[in-house]
Amino acid sequence: MLPDFQDERVDQRTCLICGDRATGLHYGIISCEGCKGFFKRSICNKRVYRCSRDKNCVMSRKQRNRCQYCRLLKCLQMGMNRKAIREDGMPGGRNKSIGPVQISEEEIERIMSGQEFEGEANMSWSNNGDSDHSSPGNGVSESNQPSPVSTPSSSRSVELNGFAALRDQYIGTPVSTHYQYLPHLFSYSAHSALVPPQTRSLDPQSHSLINQLVSAEDLEPLGTPMLIEDGYKVTQAELFALLCRLADELLFRQIAWIKKLPFFCELSIKDYTCLLSSTWQELILLSSLTVYSKQIFGDLADVTSKYSPSDDELHRFSEEGMEVMERLIYLFRKFNQLKVSNEEYACMKAINFLNQDIRGLTNASQLEQLNKRYWYVCQDFTEYKYPHQPNRFPDLMMCLPEIRYIAGKMVNVPLEQLPLLFKAVLHSCKTSVSKE
Repeated sequence: MLPDFQDERVDQRTCLICGDRATGLHYGIISCEGCKGFFKRSICNKRVYRCSRDKNCVMSRKQRNRCQYCRLLKCLQMGMNRKAIREDGMPGGRNKSIGPVQISEEEIERIMSGQEFEGEANMSWSNNGDSDHSSPGNGVSESNQPSPVSTPSSSRSVELNGFAALRDQYIGTPVSTHYQYLPHLFSYSAHSALVPPQTRSLDPQSHSLINQLVSAEDLEPLGTPMLIEDGYKVTQAELFALLCRLADELLFRQIAWIKKLPFFCELSIKDYTCLLSSTWQELILLSSLTVYSKQIFGDLADVTSKYSPSDDELHRFSEEGMEVMERLIYLFRKFNQLKVSNEEYACMKAINFLNQDIRGLTNASQLEQLNKRYWYVCQDFTEYKYPHQPNRFPDLMMCLPEIRYIAGKMVNVPLEQLPLLFKAVLHSCKTSVSKE
C-alpha cells in the first residue's frame, strides 16, 4: 500500500508556476510540461515579452497563456534555472545536480528586457546543434506576444541570408520531425527603422502557400440579413437573436475553411476538433475585425444603434464587459490603422489556429512545425509587400495574443449583456472612423 500512496502523492504535485499537475522536476523546480516548454523556448529563443497591464497577471492553468511576460517572470522568480537548459541539450541527458536558483531583481530585469541576450546577438545561425522544438510562438504560441522582439542584429545581409536558409527549410520542404535550433531572424527594434529597406522578390513557395490559404477563405459578404427599417426600435431579444445568427454563420464558415486548408490531410480529425473547439471564438473575432469589418462595423452597427438599453441593463453592465469593450475598441483602431490585407489575414488566421499548446493534441510537434511554416511565410510576405514598414510583421503578430485574451474574457460576459456590449463597441468604433 505504501508505493501506491507515494504514487498518489506524486500525482498530486502541482506546478509552482501555474498550479497545473506537475510532471516532475524541470530546470530546478517542480513544474508542468507546459511551463517547462515555455521556459525553454523563451530562454533559447531570447524572447522579450510585454505585459499590457501591471506586470502582475494571475498565473493559473486557464490563464497562463494570456500573458507571456508575467509567466516568464514567475518562472524566474520561482527559481527556474537557465543553465539547466544547456545541460538538457548535452549528450548524456540532464544534469540532475542542477537545482533552483535565486537571482537578483536586477538580473531578472536584464533578462526580461533582453539586455542579458545582447552579447549573444552575433551568434551563428546553427550555434546550438540540439533539436529544440521551439517555435516563433503561435504568434501566439503561448498566446501572447510574438517572438521577433528580441536582440538586434548587426548586419542586415546576415539576417537576409539566415532568412533564406530558414525559408528554404520551412517553406520549400515537407514537414520534418527534426530541425535545428532556430535563433530569431530579425530585430524589430527602433534601430531597424534606420536601415534602408532592400527590394527583394517574394519567394515562390511563399507565394504558392499564401495563395492556397487565401483560396481556402470564403471572402464573400455575410449572408445574415442586417438591414432594418428606419424608425424601428430593436429589442434586446431581437439583437441577441441577430448576434446568434451571425455567430452561427461565421462558425459554419470556419468549419468549411478547415476542410480546404492545404495541410488538411497532415493532421488527424481529433486534432482538428480540438483546435477548432479551442480557437473558434478567436477565429470569428479576427475575421470580424478584418475581412468582414465593413458589414460588422457598418450594417450591424446601424442595427445596434436602434437598440436602446434600459437603465437596469446599463446599471448591471459588468467589469468584464467594460474591459472587453475597451480592448475591442483598441484592437479595432489597430486593425483599422494597419489595413490588413487578405493575404496577411489568411496567414494570421492559420498561425492562430495552429496552436500547439492546446491540451489534448496528439501531434503537437507537427502543429509546431506547420505554425513555423506560416509564420515565416507571413514574415516573407509583409517584408516583400511593405518594405517601408519594418514593424508591420510584429505589429500584426501582437494582435493575435490580444484577440485570444479578449475571446477568453468574452466567455465571462453574461449573455444578456452582449447586446449592450456590441452596441457600445460598434458605436464607438464607427464614430472614431467618421472623425478621421
